[in-house]
Amino acid sequence: MSEERGRTDAGGPQNAPQASAATRPPAIEFRGVTKVYGEGTPRQYIAISDVSFTIEDVVDHGEICSFLGPSGCGKSTVLRLVAGLEPQHPPSIGRVTVLGHEVAGPGADRGMVFQDYTSFDNRTVLDNVTFGLECRGMPRRERHALGLEWIAKVGLDPRRDARKYPHELSGGMRQRVAIARTLILRPRIILMDEPFGALDPATRLDMQDLLVKLWRDVEATVLFVTHSVEEAVYLGDRVFVMATTPGRIVGDLRLPPASAPARETQSQPWFRDNVRSLHERIERIESDAKRLNGGAA
Repeated sequence: MSEERGRTDAGGPQNAPQASAATRPPAIEFRGVTKVYGEGTPRQYIAISDVSFTIEDVVDHGEICSFLGPSGCGKSTVLRLVAGLEPQHPPSIGRVTVLGHEVAGPGADRGMVFQDYTSFDNRTVLDNVTFGLECRGMPRRERHALGLEWIAKVGLDPRRDARKYPHELSGGMRQRVAIARTLILRPRIILMDEPFGALDPATRLDMQDLLVKLWRDVEATVLFVTHSVEEAVYLGDRVFVMATTPGRIVGDLRLPPASAPARETQSQPWFRDNVRSLHERIERIESDAKRLNGGAA
């Protein structure tokens, strides 16, 4: 990809992913979705309001969609509505579908990676990675062989690390385990809620490169929530910009997929231009929210 990679508004002909068959249902669709917490009580709070978007199921490729915005804009609410997790699920108004079916709760077609290093402290790395396969009833020998493959795929050493316990791992290593545990099940939809937010900057860039590499292997649709403009631009084939008071989508930008490592990409003019533009937009969103809150006070 040349350094002239740029952004286009959603719906434009440039850089759009290859369309799937016309009859193929979208990977994810929100139709007029509103989520209200504490409805009818003094603590009533509108997390997101009238959110609508469609993410196509791109055949034999997948797509990474970044959700970017200030704290409180509802990014995680969107993600958890797709996951079917309470208390975010179900929506107060509207409809959320995954692969053409309305979300009724969690499902095997979706996998989620959280910011916290979620793991079973009493299980080894190998047993953590293969936990889902164990729940599916896969024989021990088969799941362990596959687990060792995935431990290597996420950049860990199967011989040195497979028998370790989570407390023996660094934060970056534990997040690699969480990613392996999710991707080994090959879900069609991968939901990532600021998975690299707690990592140091160098490790964070390494993990971004790892995600792009593994995503190309599993060919899934990825929804990636982040506060980092740089991360959103590097990872996102598509960037949804969200505003707050209430949470809503105010921008939908398309970018071609990353073609170089994160460290190299960050020095390229197209990257810096898009990052600067999005930083300015987020600053305006935050300024508008403060003004509205101040007026309400």
